[in-house]
Amino acid sequence: MQFFLDFEKPLVELRKKINELRDFSTDNVDFSGELKKLEKKAEKLRNDIFSNLTRWQRTQLARHQARPYTLDYIENIFTDFFEVHGDRNFRDDPALVCGFARFDGQPCAVIGHQKGRDTKAKVYRNFGMPNPEGYRKALRVMQMAEQFGLPIFTFVDTPGAFPGIGAEERGQAEAIARNLREMADLKVPVIVTVTGEGGSGGALAIAVGNKVMMMEYSVYAVISPEGCAAILWSDGALGPQAAEALKLTATDIDELGCVIDDIIPEPEGGAHNDPVAAAASVKEYLQKQLAELQKLSPEELVEQRYQKYRAMSRIEE
Repeated sequence: MQFFLDFEKPLVELRKKINELRDFSTDNVDFSGELKKLEKKAEKLRNDIFSNLTRWQRTQLARHQARPYTLDYIENIFTDFFEVHGDRNFRDDPALVCGFARFDGQPCAVIGHQKGRDTKAKVYRNFGMPNPEGYRKALRVMQMAEQFGLPIFTFVDTPGAFPGIGAEERGQAEAIARNLREMADLKVPVIVTVTGEGGSGGALAIAVGNKVMMMEYSVYAVISPEGCAAILWSDGALGPQAAEALKLTATDIDELGCVIDDIIPEPEGGAHNDPVAAAASVKEYLQKQLAELQKLSPEELVEQRYQKYRAMSRIEE
């Protein structure tokens, strides 16, 4: 079933009319003039819509249920993917996909959040919210990658770590904190891409990288807009106002000057409109970043990562 956001619907309806007119065109009936006018109108409408998106609308795009997830990027960017399951302690966590693959023929590790599109898949993937065992599985794969000198690619797309009682009992905070510490000291290149939602510690636990990139319509914040609104105003329905205050879009984060290294452009209307083209764009940026990092020694990689995160501050006198 196709899903469209409210602000997408006028453009979708116009595109539907264009397609219908094309279907009615024959050798005897020429609608080329009308089609050109409608195409021009559609282009203007698209520009009007996507050049004036609010932060809340960008958040909705980041959460679009047709947006590519980690497994989609793995399919279109990597080859020979072999998934690793379990943390060798409690169980496997389907909310985090971890494993090894080849990137342009080079062995690497791949880690990323995975959401579901239908109800069954969403429940199975826990809506992309990992438990502690997910982060421990990710750390297990990262340590294996370091042992064999493999670059690590992570894909971030989660509203946050799962806040359930069981997760807390099994050490959610400790698992996240341990990942932050261990990732800071990895002696291999770590490249992070925020593909959808970058939510709080649930995102950071796999996002301590030498290079951090955000897709054009992704968001990155310490808390979701609804969670922020619930804390500040005791009303999660005020998420749109909270989104404006959080300044969580890729453009907002880039303006800070030290948090991310690149914004990856998306296809017209967002990555969900052309997942293959979106993956091709991501791959191009991954190639560029990896080429830069492979020039550094293991010690230089650790120092570069350290200095990157030390620089994430502003001092006013």
